[in-house]
Amino acid sequence: MADETPAQNPPMAAAPPPPSSATVSDSDSPAVLEKQDPSPTSHVPAVSVSVTESVSTTIAEKEEQAPPPEPAALEPDSSDKGPGKEELPPTPPPQAVELESEPPAVTEALKEENPPAPAAETVVISESESQLPPAPPQQEVVTESESLAAMMEKEETGAPAEPTAAGTTTTTTTTTTTTSAQEEVAAAVEEKKVPQNLGSFKEESNKEADLSDSERKALEELKQLVREAIDSNLFNSESKTEENPEKEKKQESKEVSIWGIPLLKDERSDVILLKFLRARDFKAKDAFVMIKNTIRWRKEFGIDELLDEDLGDDMEKVVFMHGQDKEGHPVCYNVYGEFQNKELYQKAFSDEEKRMKFLRWRIQLLEKSIRKLDFSPGGVSTIFQVSDLKNSPGPGKKELRLATKQALQVLQDNYPEFVAKQVFINVPWWYLAFYTMISPFMTQRTKSKFVIALPSKSAETLFKYIPPEQVPIQYGGLSVDYCDCNPEFSDADPATEMTVKPGTKQTVEITIFEKCILVWEIRVVGWEVSYGAEFVPDAKDSYAVIIQKPTKMTAKDEPVVSQSFKVGELGKVLLTVDNPTSKKKKLLYRFKVKPFCD
Repeated sequence: MADETPAQNPPMAAAPPPPSSATVSDSDSPAVLEKQDPSPTSHVPAVSVSVTESVSTTIAEKEEQAPPPEPAALEPDSSDKGPGKEELPPTPPPQAVELESEPPAVTEALKEENPPAPAAETVVISESESQLPPAPPQQEVVTESESLAAMMEKEETGAPAEPTAAGTTTTTTTTTTTTSAQEEVAAAVEEKKVPQNLGSFKEESNKEADLSDSERKALEELKQLVREAIDSNLFNSESKTEENPEKEKKQESKEVSIWGIPLLKDERSDVILLKFLRARDFKAKDAFVMIKNTIRWRKEFGIDELLDEDLGDDMEKVVFMHGQDKEGHPVCYNVYGEFQNKELYQKAFSDEEKRMKFLRWRIQLLEKSIRKLDFSPGGVSTIFQVSDLKNSPGPGKKELRLATKQALQVLQDNYPEFVAKQVFINVPWWYLAFYTMISPFMTQRTKSKFVIALPSKSAETLFKYIPPEQVPIQYGGLSVDYCDCNPEFSDADPATEMTVKPGTKQTVEITIFEKCILVWEIRVVGWEVSYGAEFVPDAKDSYAVIIQKPTKMTAKDEPVVSQSFKVGELGKVLLTVDNPTSKKKKLLYRFKVKPFCD
């Protein structure tokens, strides 16, 4: 049985451990100490952690009760064959399965554990999930005359694309396989699958030294155009009226800012200009026209006044900022299911005036979020977007469709390159059809930012990009608003994430080296497993203490279990999760060590 030491850095240690004393798991979780030779200035850690995996108790009991298999019939010898005996034909070997929906046919033997999935060119799924061969290059259709918002005017319908099952790897070493290949295939087939596009977007550097010669040349050309426009007062004259022509003539050129950044004042301005250049394929003149139109729109829309406008808090559950992803991008959640509330829906979209008020509220939130970004060349200047489509009203709602089209047009025209990644979770079938319809009109750059996850994969997909401690509790993570009811942990306390395989039991073993109070949180997304905790002392004449008797946890139970134990002697705290189901489960946990008080 193999041991793994998942992430946890005991808070009682006076100094961080040296890198050489930690082992890192394959799941990208932080390193955890196995052994540490304390230096004269360091403190011996209070605990260490290891994880073991074994057969599920339920599965083991079933195997013990199952009758022994009948002996296989011996193959008759050739001498036994007579004229009166019928010879059975040999069993044919398993045939390969060909999927007709994939342009180059993908074949896979039946004996393989994971079934193949058709690769389609319309839906993006998280790139690290796929284990299939790369999909064939897509023929991309790009039109300059029609935007994504314009595509929404078409009310065509399309059949949902066929889904894809994608496998992942667990964070611990497997010691016992208790689920047959047939069971794993059946479990995978039951899951809704999505077609996939293996392209992945990687943010470009904003440092001038990292730009190519042609990009650097385009940037200098755009800066020259902007300089001439500022000197000639072009940006200000765009929105002037004829009421005071004499005053306008005497008005000198003044500073022009976008998102609080003065153009051409410092290196932050280069980052702003690069956003417009990338949105226009580094065509300086096209980027300049876009900048000019954006400045004019911002004045007409009243962005500066909008920042201080009180638009109420009715929509705060519809769109909100929460936490950061693994690369430091702020995360914005868009919860479309909130519009199932008819009163809220009518308040937001029932007429043009209310739709405009909603748009102003949404732009206000975006502007405030952008002002918090770091526009230095090495800073984070984009936002990670999560769109939750659970219980979304769908494309049949005309008012919502109009509002969405209007918002998309504004964002595309005036907020270029602010999306680091766009993740759609809890995706229903109708969205796949909608995406299939509009996908040919998107650029490859736009599509490469999209990740689509069906309900069964939503939490797992979020964890690939966002640390579990930063994911809101309603989406499978551990993050809650800090309050008196949960004073022990915050978003700054890292959590360990691992996978509990079907039919296995995972045990987190926390070894205690000194008297202390151990506090922990544990969660299995969706539960449907048994969870128990006990303390096993090192002394041979001591008895184990049951902290929590193994209990079946269901999806209706509290999503996170918070517990503590006062350790008065050396020993181990064992947190055990038993997964008897045929589906893998995501396990999250974190703990703290507090001083022992008599």
